[in-house]
Amino acid sequence: MATRKKAIAKKSAAKKSTASARATASPPSKKAAARSPAGGNGSAVAKTANRQQAIQQQADASNQKAPRKSQGSKPVQAGARKQPVNPMPKQRLDKPGNEHELQLEPRYMAPDYRGSGKLDGMAAIVTGGDSGIGRAVAVLFAREGADVAVMYLDEHEDADQTRECVEAEGRRCITIAGDVKDPQFCIEAVQQVVEEFGRLDVLVNNAAFQQHVQRLEDLTDEHLQQTLQTNIAGYFHMARAALPHLPNGGSIINSGSETGLFGSKELLDYSATKGAIHAFTKALASNLLERGIRVNAVAPGPVWTPLNPADSQADDIAEFGKDSDMGRPAQPEELSPAYVFLASPITASYISGIVLPVMGGPHG
Repeated sequence: MATRKKAIAKKSAAKKSTASARATASPPSKKAAARSPAGGNGSAVAKTANRQQAIQQQADASNQKAPRKSQGSKPVQAGARKQPVNPMPKQRLDKPGNEHELQLEPRYMAPDYRGSGKLDGMAAIVTGGDSGIGRAVAVLFAREGADVAVMYLDEHEDADQTRECVEAEGRRCITIAGDVKDPQFCIEAVQQVVEEFGRLDVLVNNAAFQQHVQRLEDLTDEHLQQTLQTNIAGYFHMARAALPHLPNGGSIINSGSETGLFGSKELLDYSATKGAIHAFTKALASNLLERGIRVNAVAPGPVWTPLNPADSQADDIAEFGKDSDMGRPAQPEELSPAYVFLASPITASYISGIVLPVMGGPHG
């Protein structure tokens, strides 16, 4: 009996050995072969394995945004009109950065966007509304029927141009200069808006300060406080000042950033504040839910505004946004419709507490 069992075991082992040898010598499956380029003589299996390994490595690094090299493909144009691509004009602006000094003026008019009354009769505040995303948002808010108050630091010429654009859309506009780091200024500015327009329905927190440093040791206390007090404390000040005037159906929209999702090695403090803005958005959305006030955020990728030319070297600006998923920086007019969507109770009545990435792709 024992001899018979040994014989059966030997026979089974021989079959497994033969099957293993056949598997090793077998050609690639039809499915794998179908993935090979026409006329190619490379191994489809090896290519598939390499691709899967790359995907896994990307997944393992999902909490970090690794720099990506250009693959040589053309920048992606997916909108109604072609947008500028790299190289962008080499230039350096003095802080805080004036839009009228940029050699390539950011596009903010969105000429293909047609208003349909989504914000009819409303009044909105846009901080940092003198230029960049803020200006583009002010223009589309007006096109959708809202009166707009533009708050800004001291870029008077830019603010005047934004006001002219809003008024050209047939809506009222006031400009208010001041610093959102100052809680009293925020209270007085909001009161001025309510007295002028008779109401306040939407607050867009968009003012920001950004400055690169290569090492944490280079981040001075003054620099850190400037970033913290502008980018996150200023949002608290404005929201607190606006809340007594916001009705049921009103909304707050905060400008976050892809850096708040992925980080940026030379924007340590800026990234931290943008992450805080995302968390503040979700927390405040929960806090105001019973009052019928929605709170959301937009997280832009690289956008052509005065913020970066006022912070980076001219050579770096020429390549700004090149490593994004679309291979180019966005223009402000490509961001502003997202703010309209979130502001309008017609389109976003059931949306609160989201951070909407507008980054040109899943990785920014």
